[in-house]
This record gives sequence, structure tokens and C-alpha cells, in this order.
Amino acid sequence: MINKKLLLTVILAAALLNPVVAQQVTKTGTTAAKFLNVGIGPRANAMGGAFSSIANDATAMYWNPAGVAAINEFQTVFTYTKMFADINVNFIGIVIPAGSFGNVGFSVTALNVGEMDVTTEYYPEGTGEKFSAGSYAFALSYGRFITDDFAVGVNVKYIRESIFNSNAQGVGFDIGTIFKTPFYGIRFASSISNYGTKMQMNGQDLLVRYDPDAQRNGNNATIDAYYATDQFELPLRLQVGISRDFQIMDQHRLTIAIDATHPNDNNQWVNVGGEISLFNDLISLRGGYKTLFLKDTQEGLTLGAGIKYDGLKFFKIAVDYSYQQLKYLDNMHSFGVILSF
Repeated sequence: MINKKLLLTVILAAALLNPVVAQQVTKTGTTAAKFLNVGIGPRANAMGGAFSSIANDATAMYWNPAGVAAINEFQTVFTYTKMFADINVNFIGIVIPAGSFGNVGFSVTALNVGEMDVTTEYYPEGTGEKFSAGSYAFALSYGRFITDDFAVGVNVKYIRESIFNSNAQGVGFDIGTIFKTPFYGIRFASSISNYGTKMQMNGQDLLVRYDPDAQRNGNNATIDAYYATDQFELPLRLQVGISRDFQIMDQHRLTIAIDATHPNDNNQWVNVGGEISLFNDLISLRGGYKTLFLKDTQEGLTLGAGIKYDGLKFFKIAVDYSYQQLKYLDNMHSFGVILSF
């Protein structure tokens, strides 16, 4: 007679040792607030999201809060990302230098899907009522140099997602570092994003009338009750990156960057990107590739360009654009403006 314990042990060992079986077990689509994974800023997006070790403008509040420490002037940023199915993501933020104390920043991320018709099984064409859905994150950022070459930063975020009359709320934290190594000017960065509370949907749409004992007559059959929804984690992400600048003559620069990402809801991947800046950053051309080595990825080539002008009397302005290729859905386009005072 076959030993059941031995049989179970053999099956478990085969599953663990077989890479085909192991790769089939993922946690894709198991986290809340996925809008937090939409890259912010056309400059970083054009470089394939390989930006954690560069992060030297106001979009550092998203990519790596340690980069906030390197901003030595007031900066405001506004970005707009047009996604598929009329979904768009807006980001607005400000960074304020505070001397030896470090730098502080505040930002708002908003995903909006517009209004939609309420439909039911009896009214598939719509009831005449409208509803909307949206996701928002409000973040307070802080970055400071510990030494001349080592910076740390942190974000504290309030996160809210809503659909019709229901919503979920949570709090998240980001922690990042950037280190300029003594080896050929290579920068090394690490960051942990979206570590925080779980999120759970609740609201009026989950309110129902409940009969605790449908087999009894005369009891209260209209007790107010709520459906119990599951709790979901935030999209936790560990990111490690390196980059280096190459000076080309006096006025031109080439930057190469590589980021490795380990999320809690997917397998690992690598982003690569580059930027060529001409005439002291007046014109920049960028390109990259996202989610290398990730099986069944929907992302890929990224391209973009930017213009930076500092000849104005009271402020400097940078205007950027990026294009992101998607395999099956509409390609993404990002636009951004950064003002420095």
C-alpha cells in the first residue's frame, strides 16, 4: 500500500522543483490602489522608469524621496498622463528647500475615469443615473543629505479609492536612499514604496436588508446589514537602481540608468533607460524599455523629449513629453511642466 505522507511529499517536492509549475503561482492583481504603480513624470517615463538613482527634480517625490534633498530651489510640477479607456492620471507637487534642515514637499496624485451610466440586469442600457470612480493619494515628503554624497528621504501618504457610494482608505510610507559612490561617479539608489495599511471597501452600496432566519415567521426580516469585503494590501515595491553620467564635450551629457524592481503582486523585472542632454540641458532626448525579463509583460519601448529654458527673469521652465508602448491597450502619453524659482 502506498504511503500517503510519502506521496504528498513527492508531489510537493516536484511542484517546488519544477520551474514551470513555480512560475504559474503569482499574486498578480491581488493588491489595492494599483494607480500608485503608474509612473509619474514624462522624463522618468521616457527613460523606462529607470529613475530611482537619478530623481533630481520634483517628481522624485514619486520615484525616490531621497532625491528631494538634491533640489536647491523652489520647484512646482504638474504632469498629465493619458491612459487607455479615457483614464487619466494627474500629479501636482511642490518642493520647498529648507536649508540644513532638509527639503520638504507636498504632492497630490489623482486618477479619474469620468462619469459612467448606472446599469442593472433590468436596465442594461442604463437607469438614467450616473456614477464615477477615482483614486487619490496625498503625500508629504522629506529629504535630507546625511553626508555630501548620501541622501535619505521619506513619504507619508493618505490613499483613498472610491466608486459610486463606496470607498476604501489607507496610509502608506515610502523610504529611499541615494548614494554617489566614489567609483567613476556611479550613483546607487534603493527605495521601498507603498508600505502601509490594508484597504477595505465600505459604504452605502454595501448596505443590504438581511433576514437572519428565513425559516421563521414573525421575526424581523429587514435588519440593516453590510456585506463584508476583503482587505487588500498596498502594491508594495522594492526598487534598486544605478546610473552614471558621461560628459560629452562641455555642453552635452549622456546618462545611463538601470533599475531592478521586486513587487509584492508580480514577478521581478528590470527597467533600462538613457537620456542625452544637449547644450547644457536645453534639449533632451530620452529612451528606454520597461519590464525586461517579466513574462507576459504588456509594456515595452518608451521614448520622449524635453526642453528646459532658464533665461527668464523670475523662473526656469522645463516642458517634457513621453510615449509608452503597450502591447494590447492604447499607448500612453505623458506631458509635464516643471517651474523652478
